[in-house]
Amino acid sequence: MSHGRRAAALALATTLTLALRTGSAQQEPSQHSQQDHSQHGPAQDPAQHGHAGHGNQPAAGPKAKAPAKKQAPGAHDKHGGHTPSQGQKGSAAKHAGHAVPKPRGPQHAGHAAPKSGAPQYTGDHTTTDHGMKGFLGPYGMNREGSGTSWLPDTTPHEGIHGQIGEWTTMWHALFNGVYDQQGGPRGGQKTFGNGMVMGMAQRAMGDGTFGVRAMLAPDPFMGASGYPLLLATGETANGRTALVDRQHPHDLFMELAATYSYNLSSNSSFFLYAGLPGEPALGPPTFMHRTSGMDIPEAPISHHWLDSTHITFGVLTAGLVMDKWKVEASAFRGREPDQHRFDLEAPKLDSFAARVTWNPIRELSMQVSAGRLRSPEQLEPGVDEDRLTASATYTQPFGEGNLWSSTVAWGRKTQRPGKTLDGFLFESALLFQKTYTLFARAERVDENELFRDVLGFDNRVFTVNKITVGGIYDFPVHDHMKFGLGGLVSMYSLPSEIKPFYGHDAISYMLFARIKMQ
Repeated sequence: MSHGRRAAALALATTLTLALRTGSAQQEPSQHSQQDHSQHGPAQDPAQHGHAGHGNQPAAGPKAKAPAKKQAPGAHDKHGGHTPSQGQKGSAAKHAGHAVPKPRGPQHAGHAAPKSGAPQYTGDHTTTDHGMKGFLGPYGMNREGSGTSWLPDTTPHEGIHGQIGEWTTMWHALFNGVYDQQGGPRGGQKTFGNGMVMGMAQRAMGDGTFGVRAMLAPDPFMGASGYPLLLATGETANGRTALVDRQHPHDLFMELAATYSYNLSSNSSFFLYAGLPGEPALGPPTFMHRTSGMDIPEAPISHHWLDSTHITFGVLTAGLVMDKWKVEASAFRGREPDQHRFDLEAPKLDSFAARVTWNPIRELSMQVSAGRLRSPEQLEPGVDEDRLTASATYTQPFGEGNLWSSTVAWGRKTQRPGKTLDGFLFESALLFQKTYTLFARAERVDENELFRDVLGFDNRVFTVNKITVGGIYDFPVHDHMKFGLGGLVSMYSLPSEIKPFYGHDAISYMLFARIKMQ
């Protein structure tokens, strides 16, 4: 193994070890399950509270006096949701050291207080009371996706939380072991691992919040050529030939970023974001951060139409949050990562993007973004790209322990000089009782890179379609870890001209096992 790979493996192992120690060393996260965190919350200021169950700071500790012995009937049916009677305001407010949240009205970030006995989304997708607020503004952490993107406020915020001095911390991880069999003459098979481990920390700084994030991936260890994935294109394995019908591995360092947000009012802020690497204000949240797509172990073939800039070496973003609206602009390096996946590349600010995001209701997030990318492809340095994207994500908890999330997205690449190419995506996931996950993804893209070296087909545009369906069964290991077994099947609809290359009825499948720590 080369020195670079040894250092990369050490960095990944060290990050995971520190995260495990951080999570286990904190008294509250180790002593309470996620259900407990969702039920025992500190007193909160509605102006700073963006989602039910997310407090501003953890409770000070069990120093309060015991509650009065006489209680109104049913006072303990929902511990942490009880309201003191007229004669108990002084004592019940400090019941077992847990302050009673202030009443939440309809104006409170769109969240009404749950009725007693009403089903709540609990378990490993619980909205936990961990003291971590949004990095970019005065709202709940649930709203934030990859980079500076937004998700619906009903998005589960999964992670292991802790406190180190004045820093509030969170980390989570996902590792997949995959057997991949892509059908037809241009298919192939491979066994590989992918996933990510992510850690973040934040602290108050004046009237704002300072935060840092790091996300690492084991993908580079699968090899420079990535894994077989029919109809996928983009990037290179050796700096000379393009990857076609293969998904490139992501870099070891997917994000190393810092943020600062300054609160302008109870529901507005100004923020700055810098990353090396980072993610500019372009496209929807990347697929591995969307609830509708994060459990699918393969990348979308529309990745380079929508969210391929999620690993960009050099990003500066400034933005303004105004309640349910966010407006932001980025300067960043347009060139995609090269074939050296273990290093950090030199930053450059030669490209620009802007995005407007609107969360009209707590279940829905919509964005429109546009960017000019300078020389994004290493093998076509003289070609720039204009990119335009629009997307909507809807996430709805239902029943007890169930969740449905869907994303629809469109992206357009206009090559200068070159073609104008559209890509469409719809994906959806249903999660039942913390155990069963069903998912589906449908895509349609205009491809001009599938036949670079085939005479008569090179640089021609072919519209191709793919649909993927699958599922996962999870076994709980402990409060913050689960093990899952899953599979997926993909089918294709292709123009008749290219069917001889791919086969008339090509079918692909993946079998996988995963470990999820959250």
